[in-house]
Amino acid sequence: MLLALLKTIVPAIYAVYLLLPALRHLHSHAPRGWNALLARLSRDWSARHLSDHFLWQEGLSATPENVWQLLEGPRGLCVIFRNTGVLLAMADYATRNNPCVDPMMLANLRSDAMQIRLCVLMALLQYGFSHLSEGVRVNSLRAASLYTAMAARMTCLLQDHAAGILPAFVEAM
Repeated sequence: MLLALLKTIVPAIYAVYLLLPALRHLHSHAPRGWNALLARLSRDWSARHLSDHFLWQEGLSATPENVWQLLEGPRGLCVIFRNTGVLLAMADYATRNNPCVDPMMLANLRSDAMQIRLCVLMALLQYGFSHLSEGVRVNSLRAASLYTAMAARMTCLLQDHAAGILPAFVEAM
């Protein structure tokens, strides 16, 4: 019984440990400008390997079999988790400063962010339990696919409503 309890608790603690830096930023104060938001993007890992047209077109170029290696395991998943929150904060900032932002686009970005974070959490928990199982691969693939789509939508939003910041955004991502 103790062994079963440890098998449940240890992976959950591991997932929380990996996500602590990202969770810490959830309650930080809202940045005062685009540069502050861009500075919050994690540069530890980039999703550029996942798509030939990263930031400009939705979809993955990577195969389901090699997504985990391209993510560099939990490292890439944690960066995706953190950057998803920053992308959402950028969308909120754009909306606050430009009432012409499409509310449907903002709703889609919010939905993507929630789905990405759930997929990342599931993948990390499953990885803690069984290392590289089919569930880890599926959730990682889903998170990566949604993340590249969200990044492409964010690029479109910035092109339309904050074109001056676009080069810095592309560099940061």
